Amino acid sequence: PIWPRPSGWVNKITQYFLVCVCVCVCFEGLPTYPDVSRMWEIVDKYHVTKFYTAPTAIRLLMKYGREPVQKYKRDSLKVLGTVGEPINPEAWQWYYSVVGEKRCPIVDTFWQTETGGHVLTPLPAATPMKPGSATFPFFGVVPAVLNESGEELEGASEGYLVFKQPWPGVMRTVYGNQQRFETTYFKKFPGYYVTGDGCRRDKDGYYWITGRIDDMLNVSGHLLSTAEVESALAEHEAVAEAAVVGRPHPVKGESLYCFVTLTDGVTYSRTLEAELKKQVREKIGAIATPDFIQNAPGLPKTRSGKIMRRVLRKIACDERDLGDISTLADSSVVEHLFQNRCCVGV
Repeated sequence: PIWPRPSGWVNKITQYFLVCVCVCVCFEGLPTYPDVSRMWEIVDKYHVTKFYTAPTAIRLLMKYGREPVQKYKRDSLKVLGTVGEPINPEAWQWYYSVVGEKRCPIVDTFWQTETGGHVLTPLPAATPMKPGSATFPFFGVVPAVLNESGEELEGASEGYLVFKQPWPGVMRTVYGNQQRFETTYFKKFPGYYVTGDGCRRDKDGYYWITGRIDDMLNVSGHLLSTAEVESALAEHEAVAEAAVVGRPHPVKGESLYCFVTLTDGVTYSRTLEAELKKQVREKIGAIATPDFIQNAPGLPKTRSGKIMRRVLRKIACDERDLGDISTLADSSVVEHLFQNRCCVGV
């Protein structure tokens, strides 16, 4: 079998069901329409207690400052959640301080549709938080960090995030295609469930998701995480959001092409561009210095708020064949980015 046989506790747990009764508040449309206070107005009106969103949405709202948030009461909020992608520490701090008024624990969850539920997550108000970390594995989940050779790394380390044993919620197959299931999730490292994400584990055992393996860039033989570069850019007070993709380079193999969305009232300039490059260089190293930085008033996002990075890669390479972009919330953003793309780098 591709997985070890489930242990006794797994069989025991599957005999029990936890029934939760709750009210979910849903709305149709964008978080910025009819104005950028929409989410907080809904929280106030319906006395929402748990607010769960993606870091992309948080960074989008950050650029409008505190005032739109503080227009409405958020006294009902007890827990703030984040999901869908790694959250950079700056967005985490804004979410915690401004939205939650430093009284709501942030539950930064890592999971996949395939896992059936959270696999790395803090327990609200019980797990000491670290901004940007998904903290520890959930009950019964056994993660590991592997290097490129499939060897388990101990202690503080960085590599591929995998799981060593099954749990009740994990997928059992791909419908009608068991071979695809085995190839996608188990072939790279036999005996392990491969998430497709990279991670870092610090000296305290906290896990930090560094992004999809596909989002790792090979620059002059150095592997760089796009999430790490994005976080370094977003630390600058002028940047509300950043997205980084790779662009082919004749010497380095890949170069860093960065899109930055600025906070309201900030004007893009060569001086700011130099500051951003310097910041990334100081935070990560000279090898991570961006080759291209493009001012991006808007980024191509799905209606659920996720950035379509494959579209950004096409823009960086000036390739007009975008494939299916029907899920874009605003397709006009793409043409604007094409018109203002960087033509020369450093």
